[in-house]
Amino acid sequence: MILSNDIKPDRDLYFLGSKVIEVLIDSDEKKVDYFELFKKVNSELEISLNLYTLVLDWLFIIGVIKNAENRLIEKCF
Repeated sequence: MILSNDIKPDRDLYFLGSKVIEVLIDSDEKKVDYFELFKKVNSELEISLNLYTLVLDWLFIIGVIKNAENRLIEKCF
């Protein structure tokens, strides 16, 4: 579910997606390694690998990121 009625909004895809986008904006590189991005996001906000993957799927669907070769994630902005 993208939006929930949970009292913890820090687990919503919108919020987590914004955190991933913030980390991507701070990165000077156009392509980022999947696990390096996870480490950077996880250092700011503790997130499970499953939830992180779900957030990346959502960002891919809305066109913010795309897959690149060899585990790389490419920014589309």
